[in-house]
Amino acid sequence: MNADSEKIYSQLQLIAGKFEELSIRITLPEVINDSELFRKLMQEHSDLSEPAEFANRYLTLRQHIDEAQEMAAGDDEDLSMMAKEELEELNKKLSAMDAEARILLLPKDPDDHRNAIVEIRAGAGGDEAGLFAAELLRMYAHYAAARGWKTEMIQGGDTEIGGVKEAVMLVQGKNVFERLRFESGVHRVQRVPVTESNGKLQTSTATVAVLPEAEDVEIRIDPNDLKIDTYRASGAGGQHVNRTDSAVRITHLPTGLVVTSQDQRSQIQNRERAMQVLKSRLYELEKEKADSEYSSKRKSQVGSGDRSERIRTYNFPQGRVTDHRIGLTLYKINDVMNGDLDEIIDKLILARQAELMEEQS
Repeated sequence: MNADSEKIYSQLQLIAGKFEELSIRITLPEVINDSELFRKLMQEHSDLSEPAEFANRYLTLRQHIDEAQEMAAGDDEDLSMMAKEELEELNKKLSAMDAEARILLLPKDPDDHRNAIVEIRAGAGGDEAGLFAAELLRMYAHYAAARGWKTEMIQGGDTEIGGVKEAVMLVQGKNVFERLRFESGVHRVQRVPVTESNGKLQTSTATVAVLPEAEDVEIRIDPNDLKIDTYRASGAGGQHVNRTDSAVRITHLPTGLVVTSQDQRSQIQNRERAMQVLKSRLYELEKEKADSEYSSKRKSQVGSGDRSERIRTYNFPQGRVTDHRIGLTLYKINDVMNGDLDEIIDKLILARQAELMEEQS
């Protein structure tokens, strides 16, 4: 085996061993009775389950190779010949698994497993920008449904003609942030707006920000740092709308961040959801601060995820969607707008993996 395979072998041994250790620890009474520790270890156990399954298959293959090598070196000529033939096939499998392992062992973002808060805002283009923002919201809702994720509106803000000025949606499920993180940025649409009477092509924009959902144990907020206002919700939303002060606006005084929630049925629910968004925004601010020095020293093909970066163009007359970060163009705009995003997202993830592998080489 070459040095690269030996390194992979050692790393996968560690993964398999850690998973086995966690499998035992989460059954111990002292862990079960400590809710915070139990939650943390269960998350680690869940995150390691797929890598550990791969590691065990890899280790089993290596064991078979060792046995075949021993037989090939034996005195029985027939067994030796059979073992050498088997070794050829086993080594082909090992090369393929080595390639998979290199990707598996790339450093993981600790936020990948999290739920995500998706914020969409109309940009340049007036009413058309609001309509496009509403279509992006629908696109992500369809994508979430196709993957079995749960979505919940936190803030709507509809315009008179059915667009949205600003929308905030919570998306819950497995590895949501890992899949949606590259959607952050400026999305551009090119088409003849329904509001345009002379048939002139127009370019409009909407911005998307995808934030990892923060957990309570990570972000502590001093109640004295908050200004909380209530007001009557507006727009669609049920009988409570415009009858009770159920909508909530929270201002975080030290940072000036303002979050609102009006789509829940009660003031208490709206307050909980607004606090959820505020914690995620504060978590993102802390993360950006910690990453700023590192980010300034590296160039990223996929992009930083900054909401000011133009990432994708949706050209309706030509039926194409172009992701500018990886030079990908697809001629299936209707499918994409209906939530068929996997091809784009898969290629963005592969591009990111290629960057990480290049950095490590």
